[in-house]
Amino acid sequence: MRILGKDGSSGEVKVLPETDDDIWHLYNVICVGDLVTASTTRRDEKADDKLRAERAEKKRMTLGVRVEKIEYDGDGLRMRLLGVIEEGPQDIGQHHTLMIEPGEPLRIGKEHWKQTQMDRLETAARDTVKPRIVFVSLDQDEATVAVLRQSGLKEVVTVRSMRAGKQYDEKGKPFDYHGEIISKLSAVATPDMPLVLLGPGFEKETLADDIKRLPKGTFGSVYVQHTGQSGMVGVNELIKSGMGAAILRESSVGVEMEAVENLMTQIGKNGLATYGPAEVASASEAGAVETLLVLDSVLREKDLDDVVRAVENQKGRVIVVSEDHDAGRQLASLGGVGAILRYAV
Repeated sequence: MRILGKDGSSGEVKVLPETDDDIWHLYNVICVGDLVTASTTRRDEKADDKLRAERAEKKRMTLGVRVEKIEYDGDGLRMRLLGVIEEGPQDIGQHHTLMIEPGEPLRIGKEHWKQTQMDRLETAARDTVKPRIVFVSLDQDEATVAVLRQSGLKEVVTVRSMRAGKQYDEKGKPFDYHGEIISKLSAVATPDMPLVLLGPGFEKETLADDIKRLPKGTFGSVYVQHTGQSGMVGVNELIKSGMGAAILRESSVGVEMEAVENLMTQIGKNGLATYGPAEVASASEAGAVETLLVLDSVLREKDLDDVVRAVENQKGRVIVVSEDHDAGRQLASLGGVGAILRYAV
């Protein structure tokens, strides 16, 4: 994400989303009622009714749309903003849909910017340069490829070894389990992405040896980690356990999962923790919050700026947790807000 400009008088911020993760950040910033201005396509109003009925050619133009509905595609990682045109060369007062995708700048106008929303944009601008992380969680029977994005942990594909069944491909050749995994990895991994191989047994080490024989630069740094289970369960186990490699600890999702795990541990032993909006607000007023954890969907729906400012003024830490991974779902079960405390209140 690049922040291209801020206009305090109009309440507008101009940004350029550069990655699909940036679309997720914008989903957490843009609200119903905002005026969003972006380049889009729309049919020419000068065409007569007959031509419009015959699907006249669309032209590119810049339109400002007052947002009435937001649709986010978590798999495709793009966003649709539906609303009424308020600014532009034509069709003022009519409905239109803006498609928000990487590489296209847009202006976001709000009557009031929450501090947490500006913080989200600035965090996105800082984190754009951080590489994603690709996991292969495997055993002798199957391998799961997953990608750790800022927006959460996403399963990409599962490859079965065929060792217990059909061992030949459609052309009658022996099925190459590791070759198939590497083929799937080539579609999602780039040389700047760390690659983590994990699971029980020795299959991960054998795959690591095969990857090392590939041309230099095919993939990024390769880390091999042992877990008790394979699949997505194994990936979550690895992240919760401390993640071994330093680069995993630096990822935003890794930080979130560790923080929620710490919160759940403190709650489980009746320690220095509290949860729920009212309880956390009370603790923040008392200056007792060391780490505040807030679910991203709660920040979209509620104004928690006062709580966030109180924690930050007391030198506390604020972590926004994605709802798209296990830790987010755990925090959601606690009301979407939790806090690790300096002392009991």
